[in-house]
Amino acid sequence: MKDNKARYTLRTTHELLDKFGYVADFYGRNKNKELVYLMKKRVADYEKRYEKIPEEVYKHDTENED
Repeated sequence: MKDNKARYTLRTTHELLDKFGYVADFYGRNKNKELVYLMKKRVADYEKRYEKIPEEVYKHDTENED
């Protein structure tokens, strides 16, 4: 079953990943959910301070994806 979720490989140290997991757990999230939360917050902060990111940057034609 295909989903439309993007995949991204992250390379970091074990120490940073373990500490990040500790913080995520503190907030009741797993590492993936915490990372998504932080990404959304960072984008919102950027758009509030500078400009809305143009749709051509993030809109994808999903009709032609296999």
